[in-house]
Amino acid sequence: MRNSIKIGTRQSALAVWQATYIRDELQRLYPTCTIELVHFTTKGDAILEKPLADIGGKGLFTAELEAAMHRGDIDIAVHSLKDMPTELPDGLVLGAISKREAPYDALVAPVYKTLDQLPQGAKVGTSSLRRQAQLLHARPDLDIHVLRGNVQTRLRKLEDEQFDAIVLAQAGLKRLGLDHLITQVFSVDDMIPAVGQGALAIECRDDDEEMLSMLAPINHEETRCAVEGERSFLRQLQGNCQVPMGVHGMIDNHQLTLQGLIASIDGKDVYEGSISGPLCKANMLGKNLAKALYEEGGKQIIETLIKEGIIK
Repeated sequence: MRNSIKIGTRQSALAVWQATYIRDELQRLYPTCTIELVHFTTKGDAILEKPLADIGGKGLFTAELEAAMHRGDIDIAVHSLKDMPTELPDGLVLGAISKREAPYDALVAPVYKTLDQLPQGAKVGTSSLRRQAQLLHARPDLDIHVLRGNVQTRLRKLEDEQFDAIVLAQAGLKRLGLDHLITQVFSVDDMIPAVGQGALAIECRDDDEEMLSMLAPINHEETRCAVEGERSFLRQLQGNCQVPMGVHGMIDNHQLTLQGLIASIDGKDVYEGSISGPLCKANMLGKNLAKALYEEGGKQIIETLIKEGIIK
């Protein structure tokens, strides 16, 4: 086994927490190995004044780290899986996926506490079209505003910009010790999460067999199967941040159930369904659920987004 590992990470507090968690897991497994964090600022971190969908989508959080891996400057990169495109650059693979933290979305509403209690026309912040569509489906009266930045930035804007509520991933708040700020956790029936939400992905070079072997004990096979089904759903729909869609995999007795959704941005049209089958068929299940929702009405939503120039 190698005697040193360089881990690439973004510089936000959450990204550093995630990279540190993986570093500590590797250090526990390989106590004589020297493990170093290498920090990067990505384009997605630098451009905060525009919605993510308008500036290129998920790859904006990974490109700089992936280039560094190709150059050999780092050995692995740690990402929130939900930030990763379904297609990776040539030569790179997901070497491991950690056991999933809570995958749900959470409301932070200091005064009103829950979605139902928000007043008419309440100002709500989110960075996600998926969340926006589901919020508006439940509450068409809400005044939704784009809210980007790291967790601390969004929490600061909650007060500074006088939001009544913001929606964040429960996992990120828990990892930063901020889950006491959560006033409502949305069940999957309330709001279907993003693909891979709550799971950490460790990316590495596909020809680095030594690193792949060292990462193997970190991989959580049930989580990996569930998110493979979710990523298959997204891949089938060529999904990105410009399409409001979500899917979540749940495992019970070696069976995978995927619950998915495609919605219009205004939340008026929502197509939702589920599919179940053996874990070994995760990719097929994701693909079949995506096809079913596409034929049910998702096709019209996607064609409208293309026609309106929202999907570029």
